[in-house]
Amino acid sequence: MKFSLFRISLVGTASFLPLSLLMLILFLVLYSLPAIHYNGISFLWTNDWNLGNLYGNPVEIHGQQVMPGARFGIWFLVVGTLLSAVIALIMALPIAIGAAYFLAELLPKWLASPLALLVDLLAAIPSVVFGLWGYAVLIPLMGHSVYPWMSAHLQWVPYFGGSPGSGYGLLTTALVLAFMIVPLISATMREAIGSIEPALKEAGRGLGLNRLEVLWYIILPKLKTTITGVSILALGRALGETMAVVMVSGNALNYLPNNIYSPISTMAAFIVSQLESALQDPTNMAVEALAEIALVLLLLTVIVNVIARLLLWSARVR
Repeated sequence: MKFSLFRISLVGTASFLPLSLLMLILFLVLYSLPAIHYNGISFLWTNDWNLGNLYGNPVEIHGQQVMPGARFGIWFLVVGTLLSAVIALIMALPIAIGAAYFLAELLPKWLASPLALLVDLLAAIPSVVFGLWGYAVLIPLMGHSVYPWMSAHLQWVPYFGGSPGSGYGLLTTALVLAFMIVPLISATMREAIGSIEPALKEAGRGLGLNRLEVLWYIILPKLKTTITGVSILALGRALGETMAVVMVSGNALNYLPNNIYSPISTMAAFIVSQLESALQDPTNMAVEALAEIALVLLLLTVIVNVIARLLLWSARVR
């Protein structure tokens, strides 16, 4: 009897989190259903977000009550979300792998352990702190010094020319996100590098390879599945960041970036910044459209994380 109760309690505890996720998805689907009916699938690739005339009388379109002129398209959010997350991953990955290799292989154990703890603690810093640092330090530095130089001297690189802007925008957002996901990648890669057989690394050194060549020709090919998995996991983290992005992105509306300095907005940041104005819609359609954005973001994040977990599991099995 005790064993049965124990098993039941374990099953209930283990089932709580996946059931919570399913309930959250179900809630968002049901809550945003009027917006899904009104917007259709073109919601994803239409670049036109307009709450309409909030002082007019509601009209009925596609069986739904909306304000006159209301349109909800989020293509600019899809572009901003994916671009900022991918650029952040491109910047964070080599830094994180280099830090992991340095801590796992090049430092003595008595020094590597406390430094690894400091790197891991970066993951515990609230995102709003990163956002404040980006707002107070990164935006003035980049907007006044770095971006004008890049715009003047790197015009030959696609999307690096044109107006450098004021510091708010795509590249600044990607930089902040990169700092936020480096600890996640570094911790996983440090453990993976430490798990490789020492004989393989010693064989490479015996063949005359230096440490960089050992990393490039032996360690990284052996960990390619792990690198792919943790990269997708970090991408999922970057896709969902909110407060830091709100503070540095520029919160662009219906605007597609024309260079790497352009202001953007992401799905998570847009929900936060637009919620107050959406609450002024008496038909509640604007809030339901924000819930539809949340549903898209949640499904995207879940898919990315499931792929990452499967790849990491595959790497462990191998």
